[in-house]
Amino acid sequence: MTTAQPTIVRSACPHDCPDTCAMLTEVRDGRVVGVKGDPDHPFTQGHLCAKVKNYQARVHSPDRLLYPMRRTGPKGVGQFARITWQAALAEIGQRFRATIAEHGAEAILPCSYMGQEGLVHGIHCGDPFFNRLGATVAERTFCNSGANAGYVMTLGPTPGVDPEAFVHARFIVLWAANTISTALHHWPFIAEAKARGATVVAIDPLRSRTAAKCDWHLPIRPGTDAALALGMIQVIVAEGLVDHAYVAAHTQGFAALAARAAEYPLERVAAITGIAVAEIRRFARAYATTQPSVIRVGVAIERSPSGGQAVQAIAALPALIGAWRHVGGGILQNPNRAFPIRREHLARPDFIRPGTRALNLMRLGRALTGELGLVPPVKALVIYNCNPAVTLPEQERVVAGLARADLFTVVHEQFITDTADYADILLPATTQLEQFDLMFSWGHYYLTANEPAIAPLGEAVSNAELFRRLARELGFNDPFFQRSDQVIAEEAMDWSAPALAGSSLGEARARGYIRLKLPAPDAGRPHAEGNFPTPSGKCEFVSSAAAAGSGVLPNFRQMYRGNQAGLAVDPLPDFVPPAEGHGRYGLSLISPKAHALLNSSYANLPVQRHLAGQQPIMIHPKDAAARGIRGGARVRIFNDRGSMSALAQVSDAVREGVVAAPLGYWRKLEAGGATVNALSSDAVGVIGGAPTFSDTGVEVAPVN
Repeated sequence: MTTAQPTIVRSACPHDCPDTCAMLTEVRDGRVVGVKGDPDHPFTQGHLCAKVKNYQARVHSPDRLLYPMRRTGPKGVGQFARITWQAALAEIGQRFRATIAEHGAEAILPCSYMGQEGLVHGIHCGDPFFNRLGATVAERTFCNSGANAGYVMTLGPTPGVDPEAFVHARFIVLWAANTISTALHHWPFIAEAKARGATVVAIDPLRSRTAAKCDWHLPIRPGTDAALALGMIQVIVAEGLVDHAYVAAHTQGFAALAARAAEYPLERVAAITGIAVAEIRRFARAYATTQPSVIRVGVAIERSPSGGQAVQAIAALPALIGAWRHVGGGILQNPNRAFPIRREHLARPDFIRPGTRALNLMRLGRALTGELGLVPPVKALVIYNCNPAVTLPEQERVVAGLARADLFTVVHEQFITDTADYADILLPATTQLEQFDLMFSWGHYYLTANEPAIAPLGEAVSNAELFRRLARELGFNDPFFQRSDQVIAEEAMDWSAPALAGSSLGEARARGYIRLKLPAPDAGRPHAEGNFPTPSGKCEFVSSAAAAGSGVLPNFRQMYRGNQAGLAVDPLPDFVPPAEGHGRYGLSLISPKAHALLNSSYANLPVQRHLAGQQPIMIHPKDAAARGIRGGARVRIFNDRGSMSALAQVSDAVREGVVAAPLGYWRKLEAGGATVNALSSDAVGVIGGAPTFSDTGVEVAPVN
């Protein structure tokens, strides 16, 4: 038998990661035999991370879910029997119609996020269907909503500094950003700047893989970043390090900001942050006097009550010192703002009926257990692009809600996850290499096409195809609901926008990727002359949007909203102390991303599971000694919300008073049957509805 010659297909990593890597997929005899990074892609540069470099093992895993299933055992046990797609869709349609007839459409709730990041199959893929159905609107503020709010309040929706321009910086601050583990492909640009003489600083409670390679590590207490930023501003103002010409021409509210910062003398900031007065002063001086200086803000910064306000204050720093004047100077938070995505066309908020209720999925546990007193209660739940039994806070409440006998739950998945165990109907989902998609990025300026490398395995269908089928089953005859993947991709972008002028979907597919039409990395100075996309056109130290109570984020409700209606927001940045931290429990828990896992993806796959090991918790030697904990011993971590088991890693890489347990492990694969979100609260931050995962008080004890 002759084996066919391999073919190479252009692909793109599907995950919620800033790097959005361009991949080359090797296919032989209809099977994926390997993937590698595209060596010609200026950001991917031929490399893939530990999560994805054997993606073929995910595609062809013997544990893949390949056929529709109906639950046959108790909820949570994971017992299913195969059924046909026709039977699955008919049952879903019948249950939806019955639910609507008895309780109204708001008794149906979608639950999703960015398990797939693409424009076709990503965050908005189901929104038009559920909006047309009249279901409860799901607000998804799991990630970056508070940071986005604070950033936009100060700077407007600007992409900020080109990630590739970091090579030109002389002082780089990685603030709550473990770049090597969570944005690996940005690190070469930082490393090149370092080789040219730049100073690289990490601000992180944990001496992460990234912090260990930096010149300077500031081990801040979790949730105190706003105080540190205000302390820096106080030093910069008091010591005459302000670029007054830039401030006068391109900012507003300087006097008010200076007065607010004066409330944060360094002695107060040191007491809050745990960083010595001399270190804060030295850091502020070095940042202000070394140009170009640039700040990369990570997602973790928002995970506390004042996380969004921390970003609001940090976003003011480059304007104070005139960093925007220089190539490579300024701040980078979320460059996906450069992509002219037609999000309202993707999400179709115009389909939402006036008065339809909205529910923040951060409170899913309380919603499902009836603690919110919703009328009507949630009677049907559709879960896709998400594994809420692992990734949402109040884990025990979420699981208790999923176990309700009267809750009809549909899950669309690639594997039988902790969440899928509770499904009534379980539907098989394609992987990225079995579908077409178009990928934006929140870490670089390249639009990347993903071509299907193989046909869908078994009877798996993509997200877009699932909602085409559901729309037909529910009788939605609008042609909008039957658009092909290619049409969805074409309509997702504003191809007439300056950032895409002269480009096309065809070009992206032929080449694999296209760079947005922005200045080259060695020429870009986006705000050298101001021109901030704020109401005033200036960097707003005092947010005019907040002062006017107008809200600061997109007004379509599927995306995160700035604030609930009527909620007052301080137009100046401020610090709000963590609610838990060192309260009734002695330790503060943080839950960073695991190096080998991506949220809850890959925790069930052999290679990544081997790299990640069993669920660890890192604890400082002094904290371990005080509790009789030895390295390698099994410990119990607990608070009023729940408990989990982990293996102790005793190390001074985590600051005293803080413990770190990486996120992403599955409940059913870990001893004790619970993971880190059994401990976290569903409380949200002051702005943006941001999660407060890093404001979690716990205690740790050895297991006898």
